[in-house]
Amino acid sequence: MQDTITSWTQLAPLMKKYIDKLEFIESPRYIFFGPKALDKTPLILKSLEIKGTILIITGGTNTSKIAERLADRLDDEGWKYDIQKVATKMPKTKDIENLVEKGKNIHPEILIGVGGGRVLDVTKLTAAWLGLKYLSAPTSASHDGVASPCINFLLSRQIESTKGPEWAIAEAPFAIIADTEIIKNAPPETFKAGFGDLVSKITAVKDWELASKLRAERYSEYAASMAILSAKIVMDHASEVRPGFEESARIVVKALIGSGVAISIAGSSRPASGSEHLFSHALDILAEEKGYKNTHHGIQVALGTIMMADLQGQDWKKIREKLVEAGVPVTAEEAGLDREAVIEALTIAHKVRDRFTILGTIGLTETAARKLAERTGIISTI
Repeated sequence: MQDTITSWTQLAPLMKKYIDKLEFIESPRYIFFGPKALDKTPLILKSLEIKGTILIITGGTNTSKIAERLADRLDDEGWKYDIQKVATKMPKTKDIENLVEKGKNIHPEILIGVGGGRVLDVTKLTAAWLGLKYLSAPTSASHDGVASPCINFLLSRQIESTKGPEWAIAEAPFAIIADTEIIKNAPPETFKAGFGDLVSKITAVKDWELASKLRAERYSEYAASMAILSAKIVMDHASEVRPGFEESARIVVKALIGSGVAISIAGSSRPASGSEHLFSHALDILAEEKGYKNTHHGIQVALGTIMMADLQGQDWKKIREKLVEAGVPVTAEEAGLDREAVIEALTIAHKVRDRFTILGTIGLTETAARKLAERTGIISTI
């Protein structure tokens, strides 16, 4: 991390160290969403009083085309910019270091991430390492990272292991430009993943409540309520969440932004990530280390939510019904996951990170994990 303090991300942990009861809320300052929102970027930049060079970070073929469309609009208004593409596979520390070097050469005033989750994660970290603000321009609505300071678990783990935990800290976007005309045409799986990620707040908040009671962990009723509201919004509209419809994109984007803001209010991912996310992270680890196939983050946490709701004594059948209504996979087979990977993930999930949940400190035995997955229909009974 830089020697001088250049951002709130660096300042807040230092202040927390000395003033334990101080709370910090770092959330998007402006949110612009609707059809053709991306085409209004020059106007938005002017309203934000941005005048210097823009560093645009984007990804694969489809998102690159969208970024080029943005560049055409910037050209029309005489803006200086530079476009950098990142790999669609999991980015590496070196990829971000290369972008930071590029940034040091062109001296951008602000960054814009145009793409899905991985592109936005890279943009967050590049901005943090440069000490700059960034704008989030999501091209899909698959998880609440579009509005939060959180980054992908595996990327965070990689950065922490190669450079240290302070290098994996990012800020929430300065502004969000969510073009629902673009998002509605994203792959259908992104809508399913976004819905699943939102529904997972039901078990995440319950885990947070448990940790506050058993571990005296700081709890924010306001952040928790906002997270639950985000889940309720999409569940109430489960039958309407379909790809190709602008109103569907609008519903999911609003809820994801609400969840992201809840994370900012809480000062951690607690209102949005609990035992169901630990299960998903465990699947990702197994895919990386043992070659098991994994799938979209939001779909994995949806399966985790069903099972963790059962452990928590919540109405997991209702959650399952709403997921089915929205077209989200509710079995390992539908999600393309190996049944043995599901069972193993359940047994190691409690060790993934230092976060107290319904899984406790001991976790599930293989027998208990198998029974849970079978009882909730995630895997079939042999």
